[in-house]
Amino acid sequence: MTSLRSEKLVKVHLENLQGINPDDGTVIAVKKLQENAPMPAGKIFINEVQNIMVLKHPNIVKMVGYCSETTKKLVQFDHRYIQADVTESVLCYEYLPKGDLAKNLFGKLIIDWDTRFKIIKGICKGLRYLHKLDIPIIHMDLKPENILLDEDMMPKIADFALSRVFGEAQTRLCTQTVVGSYGYMAPEYLYRGEISAQSDIYSLGLLIIEITTGEKNCPETNQPSARNFIDNVQKNWTEEYITLKYSSLTPDCLNQVKRCIKIGLECVTIDRKGRPTIEKIIDTLNGIN
Repeated sequence: MTSLRSEKLVKVHLENLQGINPDDGTVIAVKKLQENAPMPAGKIFINEVQNIMVLKHPNIVKMVGYCSETTKKLVQFDHRYIQADVTESVLCYEYLPKGDLAKNLFGKLIIDWDTRFKIIKGICKGLRYLHKLDIPIIHMDLKPENILLDEDMMPKIADFALSRVFGEAQTRLCTQTVVGSYGYMAPEYLYRGEISAQSDIYSLGLLIIEITTGEKNCPETNQPSARNFIDNVQKNWTEEYITLKYSSLTPDCLNQVKRCIKIGLECVTIDRKGRPTIEKIIDTLNGIN
């Protein structure tokens, strides 16, 4: 892993989150850290670089470089201008032309079931890789916007800004600073600040349900959890409804849909100890009892 020199990054269009790697001419994606992010920009930058730079897996987005530069700038403070140190940080990733899952899943594109199932299994494989590292990584922000798709619709988990690294034999930790995406945070994290691998499993369950049903999890502003969405799926997506809705699918594909709904709902159990492990999820998707 090498950092990109700042003079090279001048050639990248940060506003478009896309640019050209001056070394070989390949297209790269560029993420410029937000100044109003929920965590300090420096902490986000260090966190994401440290947690992703060593990752190598087909279902994890690949980092190709990074740069952080501090310059003197005039900024307005207390009704006057002063000179201050301003740090700008960018992260460079492989460019994935299909964009994020949310745009594809909830846009005009019609995704067939085989592709949906492939996306679900790919996300699960990427998450298993993260959770089974010698030093496990908990992503903490799994949602459709953080799943990117390549030309073949292969999913890649992205955006590790909020991820946490677990030490040896550590299975759970607590924080007083809860940041993330409403509707995808596990209840024990949202309300008590508890972090564990099961936090990701909860978010994964919502992803599986969204991909399977094509319905978007839209939490109300006064209801930060996904409980209403989950309850509606549990009530409406019965075996009879699935068979009627997907009448054109083969029996094998119908069973895949039913398994996805079942495992997705198991993942969003309120009690984190009742959620399946990532291995159990993958076995269920593969039809292994």
